[in-house]
Amino acid sequence: MRPFRLVLVVLALSGCAQKMPSLTAPSLASSSEALGSAESAPLDFTVKRYPGGEPHAISSDRGSVVLLDVWATWCEPCKDALPMYQDLAKHYAARGLKVYALNVDEDARAIPPFLEETKVTLPVLLDANAVVSEKVLRVRGMPTTVLLDRKGRVRYMHEGFAEEYLTKYQAEIEELLAEPGK
Repeated sequence: MRPFRLVLVVLALSGCAQKMPSLTAPSLASSSEALGSAESAPLDFTVKRYPGGEPHAISSDRGSVVLLDVWATWCEPCKDALPMYQDLAKHYAARGLKVYALNVDEDARAIPPFLEETKVTLPVLLDANAVVSEKVLRVRGMPTTVLLDRKGRVRYMHEGFAEEYLTKYQAEIEELLAEPGK
């Protein structure tokens, strides 16, 4: 079993099945980690869209602020997080926010019942074998939320989920939307 999948399985069996994930060690407790700078390189990867399988290059979103939510159908906190991100998408879309649900499940057949249950209609991207999550984004747990600026650079990363993070997410989104585009 690949190390990333082993971590995901352990999280699913331990903390991720709870309403609040057990990702609250001091190094992860901060709901926000500022990452990007003017010198950091923009992300450049392509994944498939669900359900049709068309390719989606993250570089095509340059000029928009992007929220990527890395999630899985077995992650209980994801059931709370995704509807909140859908609300953020609706609220900020006209100002240039795009929100994607980046799924790491091995079997995409688990996605439709999850989306039906949560009433989520966000665009879903498929991260086959968790390649992007593991190697590009370096995700350590579910859910993980990544905010990209208009130039495609990772600026904030959040591990875990709690509703009280919403205020911080909104402030970061507002900050990134206020910055100049491309």
